[in-house]
Amino acid sequence: MSRPTPLRGVHETLGATLTDFAGWLMPLRYGSESTEHNAVRQAAGLFDLSHMGEIFVTGPQAGEALDYALVGHLSVLEPGRARYTMIVDPSGGVLDDLIVYRLADEEFMVVANASNYPRVAAELTERAKAFDAAVEDRSEQYALVAVQGPHSRAILGELTDADLDGLKYYAGLPATVAGREALLARTGYTGEDGFELFVAAGDAEPLWAALTEAGEPYGLRPAGLSARDTLRLEAGMPLYGNELSADLTPFDAGLGRVVRFDKPGDFVGRAALEPLKDVPPSRRLVGLVATGRRVPRHGYPVVSDDGAVVGEVTSGAPSQSLGRPIAMAYVDDGLSTGLAVDIRGSREPVDVVELPFYRRKK
Repeated sequence: MSRPTPLRGVHETLGATLTDFAGWLMPLRYGSESTEHNAVRQAAGLFDLSHMGEIFVTGPQAGEALDYALVGHLSVLEPGRARYTMIVDPSGGVLDDLIVYRLADEEFMVVANASNYPRVAAELTERAKAFDAAVEDRSEQYALVAVQGPHSRAILGELTDADLDGLKYYAGLPATVAGREALLARTGYTGEDGFELFVAAGDAEPLWAALTEAGEPYGLRPAGLSARDTLRLEAGMPLYGNELSADLTPFDAGLGRVVRFDKPGDFVGRAALEPLKDVPPSRRLVGLVATGRRVPRHGYPVVSDDGAVVGEVTSGAPSQSLGRPIAMAYVDDGLSTGLAVDIRGSREPVDVVELPFYRRKK
């Protein structure tokens, strides 16, 4: 049975189409997913992300514990800053991609994907045993609401006196928003400027109501999982279970930059990953833009001129911003022309492009 978020009643009142996602009952869309997508690109969108996990690592050696447990160098983060990183298994396979916030000298919050956070919490607990650090999964205590889009700064400015202009990308600060205490972070998964607000579960509904009211003059719309997926796809952002998995390393996904071999000491996966840092992977993650109207979908084969299978689509959807179907796919290294996607037996030509498909105007 799917678990509801603290905002289930709001979604039902808004007439959302609800679906199971990673064991959670989540809004797929509220009406037209293309309208929701375009609202985020042109104005602002409001998202319920309360299915994500919040795992706290605290103590005098919290930073060192995370350096050992994850591929990134987290102990050098300044309080108030955040970093994208990954947790891998000893063979280098990706168990999850994460954002780590340093809240104080001895306090970090690890944000994990909904499908993975119980395992991430268990792995962090095990890996932190040799350090003076404690791991606590506080996911049940939190709701997470995101405001994304070019008007997100103006909307939040109606509800808080926090220094939003001074808040850098991948940074966070404690703030009062609409009278509710929140960790306000300038992060997101849409390719637009935006903010994520971590609040107590009981504060989710009044915060959502306040944001909805403040956002009405700016064109704010609630947005569901469908729009979130097409937005992140246009922005070339990986989704765990599609572009990332335990069968792939960070180098396979073109994200080897997050693996920090220059940090002191050992870390889980180092021995397996270090030999890969200077070796091109046999397949690389690329962007595909269809020349026709049919949409490449997850799992569809990528084929060469002679019909040989040379890759596989990981994510695909119609792109509102490009006006053409797009996809990400793992393709044999060195191939960039003459490719097509096999869509139910039909060879549909595609152009190989660099990721991301979309970059917001600064």
